[in-house]
Amino acid sequence: MTGGPIRVVVADDQTVVREGIVMLLGLLPGITVVGSAADGEEAVRLVAEHAPDVVLMDLRMPRCDGVEATRRIRAEHPGTEVVVLTTYADDDSLFSALQAGARGFLTKDAGAEEIARAVADVRSGAAGLSPQVQLRLLERLSGAPSTSPPPSGAPEPVRPSKPEAGKTARAVLPDGLTQREAEVLALIASGLSNAEIAERLFVSPATVKTHINNLFAKTAVRDRAQAVAYAFKHGISEGL
Repeated sequence: MTGGPIRVVVADDQTVVREGIVMLLGLLPGITVVGSAADGEEAVRLVAEHAPDVVLMDLRMPRCDGVEATRRIRAEHPGTEVVVLTTYADDDSLFSALQAGARGFLTKDAGAEEIARAVADVRSGAAGLSPQVQLRLLERLSGAPSTSPPPSGAPEPVRPSKPEAGKTARAVLPDGLTQREAEVLALIASGLSNAEIAERLFVSPATVKTHINNLFAKTAVRDRAQAVAYAFKHGISEGL
C-alpha cells in the first residue's frame, strides 16, 4: 500500500494515554487517526469498519486483550499491521503478541519520531522495534540478565531452558531444523542482516536466503520478528 497518509487506529484502555497518543499522532505529518478504541473488542470492530493501515495496540485491556485482538486482526484483516504499545519492554505478553502477528513494538515512553518511524516501517513491510524492546528480546533470547531491573511487582523474566546434560544441541532442535538453520535463526534473532550472517558463516547471501526460506517453512513463521519470538521460545541462541 503506497501513497496517501498512513491511517491509524489507537487502542488503549487508559483514556488519558489513548487521547494523548491520538493528539500526538495528529501532529505528525503523513499520519491520520481514523479511530480510537478502549479495548481489543472495539479495536477489532474499528479495523473492520475503517480498514486502517496500522493499529497501535495496548496489551493489557479488558474484554479482549491486545494479544487476542492482534491475532484476530491479522487473521481477519491481513492488510492491517499491528504495532504493540507496552508499558515495560520486558512485558511477557510482548512475545505472545509477536507470535500473534504484531510487527512493531514500542514502549509508551516512545517519542513522536520513534512512533512515526515504527508506523512507517510496519506499513512498508519491515519490523518496527524500539531500541528498548530490541534489547529485551536479545536479553530474553540469550538468557543474559536485564540491564534495567523490572518494576516492583513485575514477574521474573522467563529464561530459555537449557538442554539436559549429555544432550547435543542437534538432538533438541525443534521442527526438524538442521544445525545450520538453527545457527542462521540465532543470528537473525541477534539482529544480523542476511549479508552479515553470510559474512559470519562464510557462505554466500544466496545460501543464507535458502536457509531462511527453509527454516521459515519448517517453523511456520512469516517474518523475522516472528522468527525472533520462535528462537526465544525454543532457547535457540548463538553458541549452539
